[in-house]
Amino acid sequence: MKRVLAFTAVLAALILAWFLWRSRASDSRHPKADGAPAAPQSKIENRKSKIPSPVDATEAAIGLNAPGGTARADLQVVADLLATYRSNFLREGNPVGNNAEITAALRGDNRLRLVFIPDRHPALNAAGELCDRWGTPYFFHAASGTEMEIRSAGLDRKLHTTDDLVLGP
Repeated sequence: MKRVLAFTAVLAALILAWFLWRSRASDSRHPKADGAPAAPQSKIENRKSKIPSPVDATEAAIGLNAPGGTARADLQVVADLLATYRSNFLREGNPVGNNAEITAALRGDNRLRLVFIPDRHPALNAAGELCDRWGTPYFFHAASGTEMEIRSAGLDRKLHTTDDLVLGP
C-alpha cells in the first residue's frame, strides 16, 4: 500500500512539473504583459509572419481612392497589393497582362483563388480595370518578373503627360 501511495505522489509531482513547464513555454510564445513582443519561436515562424496575407491586402485596398487620400498614397496601395500578390505566388512573380487581366488576378482569378481586392471595390470600372481617383485605368508596365511600374494619368486623365504620377522600380 505504501508503494502505491509513493508511486501516486511521484506521478502527481511529475504531472504538476509538466504542467508548470508547459505554461512557461506557452507564455514565451505570447506577448509579455508589458506589451513587449516575445521572440519568435523559429526562423520559419518569423518568415511566415512577414508574408502579407490576402486579408491584409483586402483591408489595405479600402484606402484606395478614399476621400481625403492622395493619388501618391493610392499608387502605394496598388504597389502593396501587387507586392502581396507576389509574396503569395513566389514562383510566378507579378500578375501579367493588361490592366483588366492584372486586376482579375488580384480579384481572385489566380491558381489559388486568393482575393486581394474585392469585386465591388469602388476603384473598379465596368470593364474590370483598376482605376485612379479620377476614374482613369492605371497603366501597368512590368519592368521585370518581380518589379512593376504603376502609372496614374493624373488630373488631365491622359497618360504620358507631365501630370502623370508614376511609382515603380
